[in-house]
Amino acid sequence: MPKIYSPLFKSILLTLAISACKVVQKTPDTNVVADQPVTSDTTLVDSTMLTILPPPVQDSVVIAVHRILKDTISIIGVGDIMMGTNFPDNSYLPPSNGITLWSEVKDTLKDADVTFGNLEGVILNEGGEAKHCNNPKLCYIFRSPERLMSNLVDAGFDVMSTANNHAGDFGNTGRKNTMKVLDSLNIEHAGQLNKPYATFMVDGMKYGFAAFAPNSGTVSINDYENAKKIVQHLDSISDIVIVSFHGGAEGSDHQHVTGRNEYYLGENRGNVKRFAHTVIDAGADVVFGHGPHVTRAMEVYNKRFIAYSLGNFCTYARFNLRGPNGIAPIVKVYTKPDGEFLFGEITSVIQRGAGGPKIDEAKGAIKIIKELIEKDFPDGVIKIDGNGRINYLQN
Repeated sequence: MPKIYSPLFKSILLTLAISACKVVQKTPDTNVVADQPVTSDTTLVDSTMLTILPPPVQDSVVIAVHRILKDTISIIGVGDIMMGTNFPDNSYLPPSNGITLWSEVKDTLKDADVTFGNLEGVILNEGGEAKHCNNPKLCYIFRSPERLMSNLVDAGFDVMSTANNHAGDFGNTGRKNTMKVLDSLNIEHAGQLNKPYATFMVDGMKYGFAAFAPNSGTVSINDYENAKKIVQHLDSISDIVIVSFHGGAEGSDHQHVTGRNEYYLGENRGNVKRFAHTVIDAGADVVFGHGPHVTRAMEVYNKRFIAYSLGNFCTYARFNLRGPNGIAPIVKVYTKPDGEFLFGEITSVIQRGAGGPKIDEAKGAIKIIKELIEKDFPDGVIKIDGNGRINYLQN
């Protein structure tokens, strides 16, 4: 005979189910608004979340409430990606539609729950409102044709930043088409003023992503209050929050995290340390920085991971790749389901000639990051060994 539960008992089950879950997972057929936070009067409960055992005796109740979560989350981050530009002419495009650029790294990039990169430039076959340049031959603005973008899918990218100083290289035409193409490829993105954040599901986990930069048309890295509001909102509706920033001065003379506002060519490129700490205090779990075109140190702050610059990752023909500008990491971060940092792994890559990442057997990025951490964060809680393992000393 089936067990009949009283209305009071059903109410207890519902209350416990809601309170036990940070985010109620939706089934595809529900009509709940995607970003609606769970509140005390939420009535949707996914039946897959509950295992209900009948009470062994009339006056006692045994209830098991669980959420299906992975024990460990893995997130990969890389730096600037610009696979070639057809401006000012086609001489800056890679052979074979850029497929060979990814041959040595794509298997590594695919080996994570979520893979992130910074899209430097716009996706546009032709046209657009090009930034003014006195000499187009010396003008570093980037317009990558759409056919190159299938490489991002093939390499396993899930989410990309569109907040950087090249996002507006071809005006609103370039901005709109970039977002349109990423949408068509099912690659999440954020950072434009009209797309400040994104949320997405992977293996039952809900991720929030936001991106910031000091440049017009992007969500500002220098507006801390706005950044806090965005991240707090994402934290209220997501399991893991990833934040990306494009900030800091550029070049080999600017590899250190100063803890001060950094200026480059008269532009305030932000205080990246203050920004990273601010968004973590607001609820971010992983912070990936880029912009200086060189690798910078890493830090764990309040049990959350920060990479201050991931350098030039896959940049073809129009980037300076000499010395430290051509060395970068693939960083793989392992966290608990609530975002707390566990450990990490660094794979060092190098770009030679016109560019394209290759595995660096000399492990240059590992050595650079290890040295920078010892100088910039000597009292920090992470240490990197010679093989690129990021060890958390509080574990």
